[in-house]
Amino acid sequence: MRVVRRYAIPQALPAALIEGFEWDALGRRYETIEELHAYAARVAGSVGAMMALLMGQRSPLALARACDLGVAMQLSNIARDVGEDARLGRMYLPLGWLREAGIDASQWLARPVHTPTLGSVVQRLLREADALYARVDAGVAGLPLACRPGINAARFLYAQIGLEVERRGLNAVDARAVVPRRRKALGVLRALLTLAPRRTAAALPPLVATTFLVDAVARSSPVVWPAATPRAAWWNLVQRAVGVVELFERLERDERRQRGVRAAYPS
Repeated sequence: MRVVRRYAIPQALPAALIEGFEWDALGRRYETIEELHAYAARVAGSVGAMMALLMGQRSPLALARACDLGVAMQLSNIARDVGEDARLGRMYLPLGWLREAGIDASQWLARPVHTPTLGSVVQRLLREADALYARVDAGVAGLPLACRPGINAARFLYAQIGLEVERRGLNAVDARAVVPRRRKALGVLRALLTLAPRRTAAALPPLVATTFLVDAVARSSPVVWPAATPRAAWWNLVQRAVGVVELFERLERDERRQRGVRAAYPS
């Protein structure tokens, strides 16, 4: 609660995260990509918004891009975990996309196997994530210099998840794609070399699904920040980058563990 008060985090943000977990507990499925965005906004966009607030960013544009990143990362996770989720009886791919591809979701869940047709749906989701990752530069450019490597490292790593799925022939059923350590290290290095990203997509509005998060912050009381902060040394930038990546990985592990518990003991 002290962190919530100090950074003026509106209650709507953690409440959205809890609501996303409730949707998981209900085994909710999503007909359209917009409905999937609504789920991702809750379980990941809310986290992106809270991270932005912890970094001192409260402008609507910065928050919109932070939510974009959270949603993109969740879509990458969903694309990677199709088989793992299916074995828990869960389906997160848009049902409408599956029908367009000639796949009946219920029948497929009864016998989850990889097919090129399913791979095309996974690839479509990855393209959706890529479009959101491309919007994030503007938000990173507005962050304090010391914060940029960590956020960049997280987005580059999660974008690599999609590339790893593609390297496996878009087969997200038979095995879970894992980004090798070497590519993780390269992601951290790239993050350190991208401290001045382009400001593309700065003026784009938030996704419809994340607008309520941005509006909740706009209605909350601002925080008075110190006039300046010390410049971080390069080795601290590396530590921050690695630390943020580890934080997101830990959050993801916790979410997957909770998802498994909720599947084993439905309410």
